[in-house]
Amino acid sequence: MQFLKTLFWVLIAVAAMLFAFNNWSMVTLNLWGGLQLDTRLPVLLFAAFLIGLVPAMLIHRATRWSLKRRINTMEKALAEAVNPAPPAERIAPAGAIPPGAAPIAVPPGVA
Repeated sequence: MQFLKTLFWVLIAVAAMLFAFNNWSMVTLNLWGGLQLDTRLPVLLFAAFLIGLVPAMLIHRATRWSLKRRINTMEKALAEAVNPAPPAERIAPAGAIPPGAAPIAVPPGVA
């Protein structure tokens, strides 16, 4: 499977290089205020691709992160509901005698 994935990306890279080589011509962009930008066509297309890809990718990542957090919270709540934690034992105040170590009162005359 890794071979097919690598082959796919190599074919995409070769196609992009062939496109760039065959279309390496100057393009003039008319910007605001009479400004003009002279650039190569493949550079312009790559920049336009990134302008469209980056915001969509950031939204996708943010949504995925948010949903993963919600799923983890729900899984923890479900695990706690199915397997509740044992009640915490009471902690005796400092200097108190534990119940098993308390002295027993013996009535007089009983040995």
